[in-house]
Amino acid sequence: MTTRVKAARERLGVEGIDALAIPPGDDLLYLLGYTPHPDERPCYLLITPAATLFLVPELNATAAAGHVPYPTLTYSDAAGPQEALREAALRLGAPRRIAVGDTMRADALLRLQALWPDARFVPGAQVMAPLRMIKSPEEIAALRRAAATADAAVEAVFAAARPGRRETELAGLAAEAFHAQGVPEVPFAIIASGSNSAYPHHERSARALAAGEPLLVDVGGRLDGYMSDITRMAHLGPPPARYRDIHAVVEDAVVAALASIRPGVPIREVDLAARRVIERAGYGAHFIHRTGHGIGVSGHELPSITHSNDDPLQAGMAFSVEPGIYLVGEFGVRLEEIVIVTERGGERLSALSRAVRIL
Repeated sequence: MTTRVKAARERLGVEGIDALAIPPGDDLLYLLGYTPHPDERPCYLLITPAATLFLVPELNATAAAGHVPYPTLTYSDAAGPQEALREAALRLGAPRRIAVGDTMRADALLRLQALWPDARFVPGAQVMAPLRMIKSPEEIAALRRAAATADAAVEAVFAAARPGRRETELAGLAAEAFHAQGVPEVPFAIIASGSNSAYPHHERSARALAAGEPLLVDVGGRLDGYMSDITRMAHLGPPPARYRDIHAVVEDAVVAALASIRPGVPIREVDLAARRVIERAGYGAHFIHRTGHGIGVSGHELPSITHSNDDPLQAGMAFSVEPGIYLVGEFGVRLEEIVIVTERGGERLSALSRAVRIL
């Protein structure tokens, strides 16, 4: 992890930034392999070209000590963070341009702005995104392990799905399947039956599944600090021709997007490859989101797989390919793969078929 902090420090010079302030969350987990629970108590990893400091509330200091090999400033709940912040300013000087982690709470940011009133504050992604977008072999191995647990969670949901079961029940079974494999954190389990599948971010409801309708399962867990994410479709009974036709269009869009992936190709081409298939089939207006998002320590991170992104694909990038067609009032179909960019093209991590599962 000290190598990652060193890389962040070097990135400051590249971006012309004097300091980086990272709050609890995924950036901190990436840099230290540890993050405390984010709450109202300010906590920062502060990095400059010359120094690194960790400012942490006293109640988290003992837990942090085994993960943070840098000078640490602490404060009690009674005293508050102000004196520790003043000490940090004395040690770090007066940075003119400060990058702050993108998920920093507003109250934590306001404290930094009061501490350095003459500084300009910029998004921390300028420093962190270039580091996190390219995965090391160890990170790719972690993503593979995570993907295998997601495959098993989907299978567990499909095995239990039948008319009368509620979406909430199936979401709980997905979480249980993850936990049984040693996955401690399950940030999401989208279980969308029938017309609910037409809402891309429907999570779950008390709705009971019914015969003759589709089921969308989109689940992800964090194993060894790295996320999984997968979407597969099932149908309770033989699907009608209209469903089969739309499922086939989405499958063709996935295939086209996967075929476009190789180092040097502009990222927009991945999105456009999927989008053209759906538009040619007459459903362009019903594909209402980008084709994918980066994945790693976070479930959603850069790169963004959209037709406005001109950046080139690079070996080591990891992202989703998940086109969908959403017919409000009827049903939706989305199919999702997590892909690693290799010198040979895109390598998908899931071992599950994308064919509709007939239950």
